[in-house]
Amino acid sequence: MQRKRSPFVLSGLIVEHMRMRLATPFAFLLGLHVIGTIGYLIIGGEQTTTLDALYMTFITIATIGYGEVIDLSQSPLGRGFTMVLAFAGIANTWYVMSVVTAFIVAGDINLEFRRRRMMRHIEEMEGHFVVGGIGRVGTNVANELAITNRPFIVIDSDKEKIDAYLERNPDVPYVHGDASEDDILLAAGVVRAAGMFAITGDDSKNLVITLTVKQMNPAIRVVARCHEINYMDKMKKVGADAIVSPDFTGGMRIASSMIRPQVVSFLDEMLRTDDRLRVEEVHVAESHAGTKIGDLALRSHDYVVIAVREGEKWRFNPDINFVLRHGNTLVVVATPEGRQALEQTLS
Repeated sequence: MQRKRSPFVLSGLIVEHMRMRLATPFAFLLGLHVIGTIGYLIIGGEQTTTLDALYMTFITIATIGYGEVIDLSQSPLGRGFTMVLAFAGIANTWYVMSVVTAFIVAGDINLEFRRRRMMRHIEEMEGHFVVGGIGRVGTNVANELAITNRPFIVIDSDKEKIDAYLERNPDVPYVHGDASEDDILLAAGVVRAAGMFAITGDDSKNLVITLTVKQMNPAIRVVARCHEINYMDKMKKVGADAIVSPDFTGGMRIASSMIRPQVVSFLDEMLRTDDRLRVEEVHVAESHAGTKIGDLALRSHDYVVIAVREGEKWRFNPDINFVLRHGNTLVVVATPEGRQALEQTLS
C-alpha cells in the first residue's frame, strides 16, 4: 500500500518542484541582464560605464521607470532594443508569477483533498482507539497501537504537536481540536470506537473527556491519565475503566528495576522487543463455549497461550483438556499477526 505523505513531506516536494520550475526563468532573467548590459554599453558609447548599463537594464526589465542615465532620444536602435528588452522582462516576470501562483493553489487543493479523504476514512472506522492528547505520553501510546496493528485516531488542540507526530507517522488520521468538546469527539468517531485514552497533561480535562465520552458511548473503554490523587475517585465515578498515574507507575518501575531486575527484563522483552512480541488478551466467543483447548490446535510460532482468565480465577499453562467457557480470556504472548489469527479463530 502506498504511504500517505505528511504535510511536511508534501511541502518539501512542492518547494523542490517549484525550485526546479523556477530555475529556467531565473537563469533567463540573469541572461537578460547580461545581454542588456552589453547592449547599453554598445549603444551608450565610450562614456557609458558598466554600472550605467546595468542600471538601465534593471529599470527597463523591472518597468520601474526611473530617470534614464543613457540618452536614447536620438537613438532609434536604443529605443528598439529597450522595447525588446522590456517585453522579454515583463513576459519572464509574468511567467514566474504564474508558476508561483499555480504552486500555491495546487498545494492548497492537494492538502484540502487529503484532509477530506482522511475525514472520510475516519467516518468509516469502527472498533478503533482514540488518543486524546499527543504529547510525550500520547506519543508512546500511539506508537504502541501502531506497532501492534491497532487502528487509532489522534486528537490534540496543539497543531504543532500533531504536525510533529505526523512528520514521523504520516499515515495516522487525526482531528485538530479540544478532546473535551462534543463535536471533536464525534468527529473522531467515539460512538463507534472501542477505547478512549484521556491522557492530556491536565487532570481536569481528562475528567471532562471521560465523562463526555461515557455519555456518548457507555460501552467504550476509557483509560485516563491522572497525576493528582484527589482526581482518581472522581474519574472512577464518571466512568473511567482504568486510571493510570505516571508518577506512581514510574516509581514502581524504578523500584522493581532494583529489587527484581530479571522480572523487569522479561517484561521489557515482552513489551519493547523489536520482534513486536506482546503479552496480549483474546476473548472467547460464545460459539466456542464448551470447546477443549486441544481441539482448537492452538499452536503457532506467532503466539503462545500462557494462561486463561475465568472470572476472578486464573488457570496458568492450561492443558489440552481444559474446556473454554464464554467470557474466558486467553492471555498469550503473541505477535500482532498471531493475536489477529487467534481473534479470528475464537470469534
